[in-house]
Amino acid sequence: MTTDVSLRRAARHRPAAPPPAPRRRTLADVLDRRTTPYLFIAPFFVLFGVFGLFPLLATFWMSLHDWHLINGDSGWTGVQNYRTLLADGDFWNALFNTLSLFVISTVPQLLLALGLASALNTTLRARTFWRAGVLVPNIVSVVAVALVFAQVFGKDAGIANWLLGFVGIEPINWQAEKWSAHLGISMIVIWRWTGYNALIYLAAMQAVPADLYESARLDGASAWSAFWHVTVPMIRPTILFTTVVSTIGGLQLFAEPLLFDGQGEPNGGSDRQFQTVTMYLYEKGFTLFDAGSASAVAWLLFLLIAVFALVNFLAVRRSVASR
Repeated sequence: MTTDVSLRRAARHRPAAPPPAPRRRTLADVLDRRTTPYLFIAPFFVLFGVFGLFPLLATFWMSLHDWHLINGDSGWTGVQNYRTLLADGDFWNALFNTLSLFVISTVPQLLLALGLASALNTTLRARTFWRAGVLVPNIVSVVAVALVFAQVFGKDAGIANWLLGFVGIEPINWQAEKWSAHLGISMIVIWRWTGYNALIYLAAMQAVPADLYESARLDGASAWSAFWHVTVPMIRPTILFTTVVSTIGGLQLFAEPLLFDGQGEPNGGSDRQFQTVTMYLYEKGFTLFDAGSASAVAWLLFLLIAVFALVNFLAVRRSVASR
């Protein structure tokens, strides 16, 4: 007993062991802490540089030369390609067609997507089936969709003219006139992308706090009023995001108008009535082999998209700041 007490006292009065000396940071440790994060993000910048930045700069360099697609560089021309392009009536026609198709396809598309998302956000039977079903048009090949719609809007045996015949309207040659071709192509775009945007809106709507709807009901707001005064303001950043993405896609419209008449020609009809800027670019580069002019078209389209994206970005920032 006495021995145990003595041992405990001795242990209590024993001096504490000194703390271990801190390990010196070696050069390898410093390099590891400083370089490892950059190694993780390096693949993105490498891929962006190879497939994004380099083609962008190379295209700009080609736009300043008389560059044949096969024979290569034939000499420096400066901004002559841009001057020739801006004096070409076909370019302005393609730009008008692009903006027209963008407006009549994007605006109805986003409005329909907003309404469809609101319907899918309610209590429905087999909600998962309906939510998955609205995405089907987007995953179908655009070539198949365009070819089917080319038959739908056919002059002689098209379903659209068959339906118009029931109300006494004469058959329309959808591909021959500018307004009818734009309407037909916009139908393809709306059919393909409405469900995709609806699912994005649906995800945003499900993040809206339920208390806001409860407060609106207590204040006597109807479902329509709650939608416009609660749902829409709360998902405004998402709406503006889809507007930006749809703007970029709408200004690059290519496959739908290219295959609309079933011919696949880049001139967009006999009178260029539905030729877009990207089709005009394709015609310059891969039909006429004028890579210099095609590169100038690409850069003008890039600047146009950048302007639209900047306007939408400023609108998004102002919307978020005002909340």
